[in-house]
Amino acid sequence: MIFESHTLSNGIRVVHGRTNSPVAYACIMINAGTRDELDGEHGMAHFIEHVLFKGTKKRRAYHVMSRLEDVGGELNAYTTKEETVVHSTFLKENYHRAIELMFDITFQSTFPEKELVKEKVVVLDEINSYKDSPSELIFDDFEELLYPNHPFGRNILGTKKSLKRFTRNDIFKFINRVYNTNQMVFCSIGNISFSRVVKLADRYFGTVAPNYRTVNRCAIKPALPVKKEVKKKTFQQHCMVGCRTYHLHHNNRVAMYLLNNVLGGPGQNSRLNLSMRERNGYAYTVESSYMPYSDTGVFNIYFGSDKENFSKSVDVLYGELNLLCNKKLGVQQLIKAKRQLIGQLAIASENNEALMLNVARKYLFSSTVEDFDELNAKIESLTAQELLQVAKENFFPEKLSTLIYV
Repeated sequence: MIFESHTLSNGIRVVHGRTNSPVAYACIMINAGTRDELDGEHGMAHFIEHVLFKGTKKRRAYHVMSRLEDVGGELNAYTTKEETVVHSTFLKENYHRAIELMFDITFQSTFPEKELVKEKVVVLDEINSYKDSPSELIFDDFEELLYPNHPFGRNILGTKKSLKRFTRNDIFKFINRVYNTNQMVFCSIGNISFSRVVKLADRYFGTVAPNYRTVNRCAIKPALPVKKEVKKKTFQQHCMVGCRTYHLHHNNRVAMYLLNNVLGGPGQNSRLNLSMRERNGYAYTVESSYMPYSDTGVFNIYFGSDKENFSKSVDVLYGELNLLCNKKLGVQQLIKAKRQLIGQLAIASENNEALMLNVARKYLFSSTVEDFDELNAKIESLTAQELLQVAKENFFPEKLSTLIYV
């Protein structure tokens, strides 16, 4: 798919890919997330994402929800450590309706006091629900371990204490500070011309006053690996092992993707799944992941195991890491690993919503879109020696942090 781009006069970037499908997708992605929160704002980015839907200068909450749903569309949002995203799915004939609605809630929300009170209860329930799921909670606790005393390590949801303190004025302060127009991308995929998308985007998003970011984010300071155990009343023991690693622009990013896929990616034939689950039956779930951010990256391995099999599972995990650090992939192993990753990426690219969000994120941080052929070429060019070196830089035990729920 070919993507075209344009920058509005206020700095908001517009990116579009044309398809023949009757279904279209659009999003507004803002380079503002949990890591942009100041002291006293813990959970603010996520809370704003919730209350954007609760009323604008021209719509009440019900009318916001109904605007796209009345024509079979969907409107949603999410928050990450670095982004706030409003996205929608709709029939192509409703492009105007979708763009106008996303503009309205992003830039015209009024945050009624009574709605803030109600939504705080909703988010408090979300926090409680999260605490009831140790297999999810451990991911956030692990990032707090990797990034101590830095907003990047904070749980996206915030805390009950911080949430209760938020006021309407606090919300506007946060938005005015970090919802900067030169840190926004409007992206869409659908059966409509690029020129038409630009006209619609300019009609609405182009009316926003320029607000450029002039302050850099708080730098991430070095930290030594940490090993920590936390007592939890659970049937299983849960474990996270990992480290800080390559950022979004690092030359070793693609190699890290490939190694992660070999080790514990989504395939049932990943090394950790075969050795820990299929051969030994030690764990029901074992997986690894690599997430690059603008100036850092996170690699982690997660598994949950019965207490009698826990130490055996740890031995298997470190055995697989040791193998990748000390033995190059064979010729056929490397060919197979590349084919698998390329195939997974090709299949994923058929999901236009996921593709749109991925393109928006790439454009947000680099103003370029890496097409499928370029990425394939990078994967194909990787050598066994390069992968061995990347493994040595990340997988040796002394470089890894560990968090265990016992």
